[in-house]
Amino acid sequence: MQPSSPPAEPCGITALGVYVPERVVTNEHFASYLDTDAEWIESRTGMRERRYAAPDEYASHLGVGAVQNMVARDPEALSGVDLIVCATGTPDALFPSTAALIGLQVGLRGVAAADLSVACSGFAYGLAFAKGQIAAGLARRVLVIGTEVLSKRVDQNDRGNAILFADGAGAAVVGPVPDGYGLGEFVMGADGSGGSSLFMPGAAPQLPDGTPMGEYADMNGREVFKFAVRIIPESAQQVLTKAGLTPADVDWIIPHQANIRIIEAAAERLGVEMERFVVNLDRYGNTSAATVPLALDEAVQDGRIKDGDQVLIVAFGGGLSWAACTLRWWGGGRSFGAGAAAGGQP
Repeated sequence: MQPSSPPAEPCGITALGVYVPERVVTNEHFASYLDTDAEWIESRTGMRERRYAAPDEYASHLGVGAVQNMVARDPEALSGVDLIVCATGTPDALFPSTAALIGLQVGLRGVAAADLSVACSGFAYGLAFAKGQIAAGLARRVLVIGTEVLSKRVDQNDRGNAILFADGAGAAVVGPVPDGYGLGEFVMGADGSGGSSLFMPGAAPQLPDGTPMGEYADMNGREVFKFAVRIIPESAQQVLTKAGLTPADVDWIIPHQANIRIIEAAAERLGVEMERFVVNLDRYGNTSAATVPLALDEAVQDGRIKDGDQVLIVAFGGGLSWAACTLRWWGGGRSFGAGAAAGGQP
């Protein structure tokens, strides 16, 4: 009989940082030129305002801001980082990777770096990749970033999409934590048959199924809503079962911040009260791969998430994709700094 491998050393989030641009865009902005009104937007989405990047700000700039915010909180946060994973659907370029561009600017030149293109599921995927690389012995500490400038890739005259998407970034270092804490189980998936419901144009003029792609990102809101209200509770329950947990064991749920109605439907199907969901889409809108770290950081900063709390992260996005994971929070008694995002106070 072959000897069994030793259990993987536990790893979790050891540092956090966030960044949102300074420009605040309210619902009244859209009401001023689109066939809509501020109250309608809030009632349908839960959003009141969001942040837009400046004309000369791109995904790498926001990502650098999040990492700088992390280092301002903890000057040793990046010590030993040997891999950078950047989740973004709005990269500065297809190559060089946005991860490499960020690494160069934050003092990590020469560190392995790669981008993930999983839209709103990206940060949760990034945490899974980080844990896998650490467990395989290929990395010791991984910098995971979610950064987006969706305002630049959405048609601002499209009422259905312009009101939803926004810009922001979050960063986390995944590294060793004490036994009993850190990242637990993961569930991930993707279904390309739903790709035409939510896509960002690339090099091809159309998707393989013939769906034409123009200049901007596009979403079939009705189809994505139906997908989301099914996949969030389904993947959440799957990962909880895998971890030997029930919804009652979860202290806080960090969902992708797409629409308040989606989150409310998920809460009902899971049988979890809304008070246990961390929600900040009213102030930031849908920042895709950045929503989860922005919400997680806020709940850590304001003291809701404490050492030992059981956290559930669940997200969905283009692909169509989905991901969920469990996380036993450990901050070592730290607040991860009292500072907020560098560009504008979240």
